[in-house]
Amino acid sequence: MPVEMTQQRFEELVSEALDELPPEFADAMDNVVVLVEEFNEESPTILGLYHGVALIERTHEYGGVLPDRISIYRRPLLQMCDTEEDVVEEVLITVVHEVGHHFGIDDERLHELGWG
Repeated sequence: MPVEMTQQRFEELVSEALDELPPEFADAMDNVVVLVEEFNEESPTILGLYHGVALIERTHEYGGVLPDRISIYRRPLLQMCDTEEDVVEEVLITVVHEVGHHFGIDDERLHELGWG
């Protein structure tokens, strides 16, 4: 049975997960916004998605673009969890995973690091 949680509480968990990032990573994030969305219409079971150009792929021509987006999908995260503690853990994993993509880390390496 999925966990029930208000939008506000879920957004607080995402904010808290961002606060858990080491300062050197948080400070290095550039031109990116983190959003909470209900689900991804194209892939309704995914937990998060990075939309943008990873920092390591940006060239001197990068500029004048809208911010990259990290989407954290509320509904699938709540559906996969049994308790609020599970939600806290999965939100943290998902946020770190998507931030990793912002830095150019691929899925395979993120899984090796335990952020899969």
